[in-house]
Amino acid sequence: MTVKVRRQRPRRRVFWALVAVLLADLLALSDTLAVMSVDLGSESMKVAIVKPGVPMEIVLNKESRRKTPVIVTLKENERFFGDSAASMAIKNPKATLRYFQHLLGKQADNPHVALYQARFPEHELTFDPQRQTVHFQISPQLQFSPEEVLGMVLNYSRSLAEDFAEQPIKDAVITVPVFFNQAERRAVLQAARMAGLKVLQLINDNTAAALSYGVFRRKDINTTAQNIMFYDMGSGSTVCTIVTYQMVKTKEAGMQPQLQIRGVGFDRTLGGLEMELRLREHLAGLFNEQRKGQRAKDVRENPRAMAKLLREANRLKTVLSANADHMAQIEGLMDDVDFKAKVTRVEFEELCADLFERVPGPVQQALQSAEMSLDEIEQVILVGGATRVPKVQEVLLKAVGKEELGKNINADEAAAMGAVYQAAALSKAFKVKPFVVRDAVVYPILVEFTREVEEEPGVHSLKHNKRVLFSRMGPYPQRKVITFNRYSHDFNFHINYGDLGFLGPEDLRVFGSQNLTTVKLKGVGDSFKKYPDYESKGIKAHFNLDESGVLSLDRVESVFETLVEDSPEEESTLTKLGNTISSLFGGGTTPDAKENGTDTVQEEEENPAEGSKDEPGEQVELKEEAEAPVEDGSQPLPPEPKGDAAPEGEKATEKENGDKSEAQASVFRASVTRFGFRVPICTLSSLCGLLFP
Repeated sequence: MTVKVRRQRPRRRVFWALVAVLLADLLALSDTLAVMSVDLGSESMKVAIVKPGVPMEIVLNKESRRKTPVIVTLKENERFFGDSAASMAIKNPKATLRYFQHLLGKQADNPHVALYQARFPEHELTFDPQRQTVHFQISPQLQFSPEEVLGMVLNYSRSLAEDFAEQPIKDAVITVPVFFNQAERRAVLQAARMAGLKVLQLINDNTAAALSYGVFRRKDINTTAQNIMFYDMGSGSTVCTIVTYQMVKTKEAGMQPQLQIRGVGFDRTLGGLEMELRLREHLAGLFNEQRKGQRAKDVRENPRAMAKLLREANRLKTVLSANADHMAQIEGLMDDVDFKAKVTRVEFEELCADLFERVPGPVQQALQSAEMSLDEIEQVILVGGATRVPKVQEVLLKAVGKEELGKNINADEAAAMGAVYQAAALSKAFKVKPFVVRDAVVYPILVEFTREVEEEPGVHSLKHNKRVLFSRMGPYPQRKVITFNRYSHDFNFHINYGDLGFLGPEDLRVFGSQNLTTVKLKGVGDSFKKYPDYESKGIKAHFNLDESGVLSLDRVESVFETLVEDSPEEESTLTKLGNTISSLFGGGTTPDAKENGTDTVQEEEENPAEGSKDEPGEQVELKEEAEAPVEDGSQPLPPEPKGDAAPEGEKATEKENGDKSEAQASVFRASVTRFGFRVPICTLSSLCGLLFP
């Protein structure tokens, strides 16, 4: 009996099926590569996207408009956004919320809360005892915090972007005012989390506008520094920024353009909204005057009528920017009575005379913070819708002493375009031409602590110390380490804002508490008791001011080192010791792994903190984020070199310690042959490892 063996052909169908599945996966992956930006203004927002084949495009909303009102109307079972909510403001003003960003991160006793209530008395603000803030009471069963309302708006902006891009989007860059402090920035991040957005960065709106200007004028930037002033007057506030453009040499990409924020000045309440409120009050007075003697009610007591007047005031301000006078008219303003009155630009300027006097203020603040004069400024560029008011331009032109004001960027969309460029740069899905951005710290941050000192033998006293972590107008993102060398027991330290003397009395009240948090360290004394034979290198607290300008305390550790003979026996013993050392706090490992893990970080150069020349005991270590990244505490110890082979870091150490050629001292840091260990210290603050809830 013969058996025929049939040779099988390659399964081409299976092969091509696998290829088809792979291509489908690649296409599906390309459909989720889009990123977005949200320029979150007080009155309106602009959304932009970048996706494969669509570079930097402004999103059109459902009404095919390039900007969308930041307004939300909340009912029991319905929500309206944008233009739909704006139309509902007349019918249901109590349930229609606007300008709620002014309440973000503010406690109930903040002056801005009272100002908001005075501007919009139709809204009921109630006290939240748990957060010490306010929320909007829409109905007995319906209440929302400002962060929740902002989350709804961000979710709506995401839906607009997804409809325009025809694909899901999660990654976003959101603009915030440069004067937002830590609490306000964290409120925006919390709202973004509610909206399901992954925030790549909170970028200051002035920085985003400056980036947009630089990106589209890359060829004009050279090695000679160019100082440009951006004057941004929006609806709610005014910001003046001095930016230096220059080509610089980078390690990764050679010569690249850079923008550096040199000076910042701002006025939190100077903007188009205040002008519109002045006009609304003027129109309300005219309407009451027309009905005088008819025993009619004051129009200011009617929320619907006041909503109509505010809308008309907004239109009137825009028209008067191009015309000497205009007729304000509203059909059925109140009690079916029509309103009609003529308003001139002169009257408008008289109503806002004190506001126009404040126009030069941010310019002077920016020059002072940059330590520059107007002669060093090459050009002044206008940003923001309220800069279209002729009187604003007239006063500003006189204040800066230039021949003309620059109007060569899109005043409404510059920040959105700059933010979406940054989103593409931060996304791993796109490759863009590098543009170095060096933003600046507006509010300095310092560490305060008290320790016991012995002034005379047997005489002890408490001494209060301050160490500046991040100075005003210093660059960020940045990491810093402060070392406490004179503590051998558990202690506390405070993280506060630094000198805010550049703020006026009213701005200081609006700013709120200057204390960020109090950190209580536990386990310091136990670490010294556990390792009495080792030399302490201090208690190190690692701080991070990230790209969003948000401060965090990454970890705190106690560092020890010892002297050992460089012999195989001692080396083996020390290696065994290293395997029993706890990993760094916050390394993300399990409790068992933390007990047996080690940490390897780069050798950090220690520099005295500001104000510590007479106190060498406490030092601040500077560490650039790109050069010294935070490494996972669970990483294994690098292999030890054999014989005389040693890395450069070790050779440098031996050179510095020439008198100790036979014995080498070390901690588990960059050097491989120098050994020691770090003991994690638990921080008891509002959240372990974070500064704020």
